[in-house]
Amino acid sequence: MRFNFDIAESSNEKNQQKSKTLALSSSPSSSTPTDKQLQWLPLQDHPVFSSFAAFGGGVSSPENRFAMNLMAWDGSSRIYYWDSEKDCLHRLSVRLGEPEPTSVAAASPSKVLQTDIELDYHVTKISINRNGSALLLAGSDCICVMYLYGCTSAKDGSSICRTVPVGSEVYDKCNSAIRILQVVWHPYSDTHIAVLSSDSVFRIFDLSSALDQPEQEYYLQPLEPGRSRHASSICPVDFSFGRDHLWDRFSVFVLFSDGSVYILCPVAPFGSVFMWESIVEIYSDAQTFGQKSTNSSAISNSSLAISWLEATFPELDQGKGAASNITAVKACPYVVIDASLSLQGPLRKVCHGEEDDPGFRGAECGGRAVSFLYNSVGKDSILVTAWSGGQLQIDALADEIQPLWQTGNPPHLSFDSHDRIRGFAMICESIADQFSVVRLDQPLDYCDWSGHPPPLLRLAIVDLALPKIKDSDSLISMFIDPLISERIYCLHDGGVDSIVLHFLPFTHQTCGKDEMMKTPSVHPVVNTYEGSTGTSSSLCGFVVLSDSFGYSWIAGVTSTRECIVLEMKTWDILLPKFTDTEKRPAKSEEARERITPDIISRELLAGPQMVIVPQGSNLRTVAADSIEGRSALHQYFKLFHENYVEYAHKVYFELKHHGPHLNKIIHNLHARLSEAKQRLVNVESKQPELDERISRAIERHEFLETRLQNLRKFPGIHKKPLTRAEREFKSELDSFTTVELDALQSSVEALNGRLRRYTQTLKGKMKPNFQRIPSKKKGLVQESQLDQLKSSLEKLSLVNSENSKKVKLVESALKDWEDETSK
Repeated sequence: MRFNFDIAESSNEKNQQKSKTLALSSSPSSSTPTDKQLQWLPLQDHPVFSSFAAFGGGVSSPENRFAMNLMAWDGSSRIYYWDSEKDCLHRLSVRLGEPEPTSVAAASPSKVLQTDIELDYHVTKISINRNGSALLLAGSDCICVMYLYGCTSAKDGSSICRTVPVGSEVYDKCNSAIRILQVVWHPYSDTHIAVLSSDSVFRIFDLSSALDQPEQEYYLQPLEPGRSRHASSICPVDFSFGRDHLWDRFSVFVLFSDGSVYILCPVAPFGSVFMWESIVEIYSDAQTFGQKSTNSSAISNSSLAISWLEATFPELDQGKGAASNITAVKACPYVVIDASLSLQGPLRKVCHGEEDDPGFRGAECGGRAVSFLYNSVGKDSILVTAWSGGQLQIDALADEIQPLWQTGNPPHLSFDSHDRIRGFAMICESIADQFSVVRLDQPLDYCDWSGHPPPLLRLAIVDLALPKIKDSDSLISMFIDPLISERIYCLHDGGVDSIVLHFLPFTHQTCGKDEMMKTPSVHPVVNTYEGSTGTSSSLCGFVVLSDSFGYSWIAGVTSTRECIVLEMKTWDILLPKFTDTEKRPAKSEEARERITPDIISRELLAGPQMVIVPQGSNLRTVAADSIEGRSALHQYFKLFHENYVEYAHKVYFELKHHGPHLNKIIHNLHARLSEAKQRLVNVESKQPELDERISRAIERHEFLETRLQNLRKFPGIHKKPLTRAEREFKSELDSFTTVELDALQSSVEALNGRLRRYTQTLKGKMKPNFQRIPSKKKGLVQESQLDQLKSSLEKLSLVNSENSKKVKLVESALKDWEDETSK
């Protein structure tokens, strides 16, 4: 395979360092044994990336819904690579800029991490969260999260890490109707992931609570009732989160296959962390511009936004003194009860007049939209849409994003046992009034909180000139350079291209630069396409590396398992590639203005002007004491004074002018240093008290442990539990605890007395001389009553005797228990 490198330089000196190795013990955070020596090799020569090893499933197939990327970087010193053949994860410790400032070294052997469950799907993308504790293993059908720390066991030198599926009830492999289109970590949370699926639903899962049920669900319906477009136009393709710019941090940009872009705002996962200053900024903006507007809809929209901010961030209701020390706040669970988010869009191109096309798609773009990228550069929000035909549509938001709800469409809520919101689902529809055309001649307050989505300002359409692949669309993915936000890396089937933005409308306008619009510069970095054979070895892994010294690298892995590491130029990347010779001084001043800070003027850095020799004078033919010689010397002194003496005065004035400013900076640094020293002194003074408290806690713990051991020796602890018969007998005894035996005995005696009196009266009434024929029926009744009464007395006597026996047993049991407790 042949690779062509245009911008980046493949240094031969790096290959010479292959034999040079450095022995280093593993760090405490690594699970590698400390007695094992590591061999440091260039990253491209690491044994993991061996071309002779078979690599199945590396080539992107049309079945993949998003571009393949099997590499991830934690942002500091570790690169993760997923081996699709062995279904394991390689963790490589890297050194950026060692042994040379332009090289990247990796430790060999790598640490192998394996999942504790068997993955029954093909992994096409991996992604790591911000703190480097969890890794996403995403496919077109399933999603799993692999926790990189806290390994359960080790086998064959590899660590077994806990792996859990996410959304298994929704994204079931057996249910092929729902496909995963995109999955990313939320930029302001380490435990939330967002998933866009083919059923036009955007879901957010919280890994710290429920893995199967989503925390938030947004059912996207971009078409209003009664409208119809092509079936492919309503299919979502990709999404991207906004970044640190006003309401953009709470926005989600969703791309559909026809190139239309919609916005969901506000979206905040429960427990996500945001900077306090940014929350205060958008809160004051809503109160200043929304509540004071003359438009009723603007007042209503801003009121909902203010209510949402106050409920999501309760710290806003506190006083300024209580909230002065807050640096970051967490989003509390909250959702508007009687309204759902509006799907703002589609975003239209800003118009200059009636003849302009208000559509959202450029005529130069062919095919369908395949991927989307949001990039925040200065004060500009850049939206990049990639098309399957190989074009990139670059737009900038011409206005700010504001949140928008649609009342009368309540969401479905779920609560936990404490009546707190656990999750919700809502239907997000577009509003017909949003489709109005926005023109530049409209007043500024027309779009402020009025409910209209921000228009797009077309910056450029870049054609990547990709090779045409028969019966296949190009899968394009885009990455942002961590050092230079104006540069975007575009990964496609033909390799990697670098796109640099030279024109930023709002950022340059804020800096006071009135420049003409410049087209972005496109440079091919890696070419994996062979024009003669018509074959292509696409990249299945790609990461962008950077260090704190301003160096940047890109690393990629091909489908044949070859690694590519290239150093990228960063210092002069913003300079124009082609310049006009007539305007060269202006361009040099522009470049100097970009690099040089404003604390020293450009005139002083340029130095004094060159002294020009007076024209028409010949010093060799002029005597020094003559009139011509004196005139020439006077002119020379004048030129010297104008150039060097005045330059020295300017230097003196600048230094004198900036002296108090520098003194103030030094004074502030000394104050911060003294404050830090005072904090260290306070910590050292509190250290003995903390040690004493720890010792007391340890003593208390030992005392409680001893007391617990003594309590375990009590005889009652070792008694066996009562059997079922004993428990029933005890319940019967408990039922007689309130019965008085004396009263029962007196009742029995009273009944016996009544019986004797009744029998005596019957005998007295009978006369001997009078023979009476008794009634047979009456005699039978009296005899039956007597028999019944006798049986009742017998039963009562039996119950009395049994109760007496039970009372004796209870008394004996109580006596035994008192004897045991007295011992």
